[in-house]
Amino acid sequence: MSRQIRSMTPSGENCANFDVLIVGAGFAGMYMLHKCRQLGLSTRVFEVGKGVGGTWYWNRYPGARCDVESVQYSYQFDTELEQEWTWSEKYSTQPEILRYANHVADRFDLRDNIQFETRVISAEYSEADKLWVLETDRNEKVSSRYCVFATGCLSSSNVPKFEGYETFKGLSYHTGRWPHEGVNFSGLRVGVIGTGSSAIQSIPEIAKEANQLTVFQRTANYTIPARNSELTEDYVSSIKADYPSLRERARNKPAGYDIPLNSQSVLEVGREDAKIEFQRRWELGGTQFLGAYGDLLLSPDANEVAADFVKSKIREIVYDPEIAELLCPTNIIGCKRLCVDTDYYATYNRNNVQLVDVSSKPIDRITPNGILHGAKEYEFDAIVFATGFDAMTGALANIKIVGKGGNLLSEKWQDGPQTYLGLTSNGFPNMFMITGPGSPSVLTNMLPSIEQHVNFISKCIAHMIDHDFSTIEPDREAEIDWGLHVNEVAGLSLRSTCSSWYVGANVPGKPRVFSPYIGGFPRYVERCEQVAGNNYEGFTLV
Repeated sequence: MSRQIRSMTPSGENCANFDVLIVGAGFAGMYMLHKCRQLGLSTRVFEVGKGVGGTWYWNRYPGARCDVESVQYSYQFDTELEQEWTWSEKYSTQPEILRYANHVADRFDLRDNIQFETRVISAEYSEADKLWVLETDRNEKVSSRYCVFATGCLSSSNVPKFEGYETFKGLSYHTGRWPHEGVNFSGLRVGVIGTGSSAIQSIPEIAKEANQLTVFQRTANYTIPARNSELTEDYVSSIKADYPSLRERARNKPAGYDIPLNSQSVLEVGREDAKIEFQRRWELGGTQFLGAYGDLLLSPDANEVAADFVKSKIREIVYDPEIAELLCPTNIIGCKRLCVDTDYYATYNRNNVQLVDVSSKPIDRITPNGILHGAKEYEFDAIVFATGFDAMTGALANIKIVGKGGNLLSEKWQDGPQTYLGLTSNGFPNMFMITGPGSPSVLTNMLPSIEQHVNFISKCIAHMIDHDFSTIEPDREAEIDWGLHVNEVAGLSLRSTCSSWYVGANVPGKPRVFSPYIGGFPRYVERCEQVAGNNYEGFTLV
């Protein structure tokens, strides 16, 4: 069905007008564009990169791959797309995922509606015209009835402000903004700052090339072997023959990801018997390790059993006892993102790899020749900043977003994000966020979460047009209630108990708020369907 929004160019503005403007051309932006076109809406997408793919366009560091199985980290809105695309590995590499994103863009002819190499610097709501006006770094203005931010949860790179950062004479890189032509570390002395997910994936690969690799670790992280493998034709055929069942099982799992979950309590089973199941999960590999028992993220005592098992594995793998102890995390397993690796711990057995502990004494500064820590200067030809992202809110904070009354979103969120369902925010009519703070987002398989949000938004816009509504905005009371609920369920889990990027602890000055909704994907979907079914309960439609 073709729909057309009867909107005018904002008063006094000389700019092109669209029905919907979308910021970001990753998996969220591409699917949102596809749905808008199905509704017959004039749409433009702005993307700062030269191509589609979002996080998979930028994150090209060595060893980059997804930690969700390929056959599930994919769109499910089109059965023909499911059948025609074949993944080659259990956990896809960044190049393969980017090829998939480009295949989708080509298959659905999306590029004509995407303006690449364009950064949106501001988005301001005109109350008089009920339109959003976006300004780009190309000195152009465009307007639309609806504005959708598909900016991603992990897209704003976090580079700590080390003293002397600009003085370093060698090469410097951030894992989130890797050169597209690649980097050759052969024969170089390389320093890596950080031991999060991107570091855990890249360190083993860099170590194979570098003459000397020095890793600066502030906080040790838990990581489970990926046990990656090539996918056989028989396996792929079996998945494609039963995709609907796989998707249905995934929709009913807390993370929107079909992995085996055991509801038993590890405390009832006992430590020794629990080791058998942990060993089985360790050999299977992947994040399903945390599904071994139902209380691992609910009970500190249960969590300790799982944590001790992983630490015992670290001590088995790493030859040097002192290095092994430094690599043993002290926090709860699962409160930070559980990483998935290939030979990460074994890499520290290499003669050309050393580990520097900066937990008690931070790095002093970057020098022209390298890194000063304590009384020692480490000289490098290249430094890799594997320092992660300003997660959940960083990409939105980089845009000047102005709502009703000239109020800034950044000021409203100065003490933490405030949303209704992680989709909308009071005071910002007709503005939507895909996988925003207050939604399951990063605690789930992102592709199903993206599709669920896009489907909600597109149905909402269709409802608005069909019933001749001009604006939709969440009620302040509904927003407050949702925030209280998000905080309440977060408090039930051990995930919210440590300093992680889930709470913004990796960004100095950022308010400590647990941003994702931890209540689980099925529960969240049920709530969204209830809201829509009750004529968009919690919203004011004008």
